[in-house]
Amino acid sequence: MTTIADPAERLTMGRAEWAMLLALSVLWGGSFLFVGIAVAELPTLTLVWLRVALAALVLWAAVAVTGRPLPRAPRVWAAFLGMGLLNNVIPFSLIVAGQHSIASGLASILNATTPLFTVVVAGLLLADERPGGLKLCGVAAGLAGVAVMIGPDALAGLGTNALAQLAVLGGALSYACAAVFGRRFRRMGVDPLVTAAGQVGAATLLLSPAMLIADRPWTLPMPGTATCAAVLGLAVLSTALAYLLYFRILARAGATSLSLVTFLIPVSAILLGGLVLGERLAPTDFAGMACIALGLAAVDGRLFRR
Repeated sequence: MTTIADPAERLTMGRAEWAMLLALSVLWGGSFLFVGIAVAELPTLTLVWLRVALAALVLWAAVAVTGRPLPRAPRVWAAFLGMGLLNNVIPFSLIVAGQHSIASGLASILNATTPLFTVVVAGLLLADERPGGLKLCGVAAGLAGVAVMIGPDALAGLGTNALAQLAVLGGALSYACAAVFGRRFRRMGVDPLVTAAGQVGAATLLLSPAMLIADRPWTLPMPGTATCAAVLGLAVLSTALAYLLYFRILARAGATSLSLVTFLIPVSAILLGGLVLGERLAPTDFAGMACIALGLAAVDGRLFRR
């Protein structure tokens, strides 16, 4: 199989990249709060469509205000469609379908397999992201930390509802493929802001037919103020701003490093639950965070080399 590599690219995970990864985990961890509010009044496909459509409006407005040049090559616009399909349409649909039959905790653990899939896919396709033993151990430790934080009860349903679990795993695999696929935008010379706008704009177009047919949004009652505010937070913070960080990290640190955010999302979600909702942290939460920290340090490698 032909590998993809660009000798001009130097993938590094420095302080700035770690700071962006932590910020991204907070933005995506906060999406659980926004979705928890909005899902009470909005059907799934409508909520997902509003998330990407409003994010597209914000990002394309930012592109226009900042005067970013638009790509002219048809292959770039085709790549936007591919990225929107791999990073939004397929995983959103599969994970939502899976969560109809399995608990959210188990779904979170299955979704946290994204770095494992990314290590495999990136190792096969990207010559500069070959996995070493330390990196594989770090990914395993991070996955164990997620499982510890969510708790053994979430694993009770493992082995039942196989199709639903395979759907969530399919979503994780799609995220991994998207992270590898998205590396091409740097080689194409596309600005991260334009890439983020192009991706969510393409996802909006791809999701529109299914949303209109399944949800018939014109028949839905007007949502309340809290739901509208949650949708705005989900679109502007957890999607528009988040994907701007996503593509910056991807360009500077690579697919495998970017996928580590799925380990940090449960940490952010639990910490935000404690700060915003007053939820108390259990000892297993701290143990899980320690495993995740160890795993991240192993993937980074610098501490162990010292």
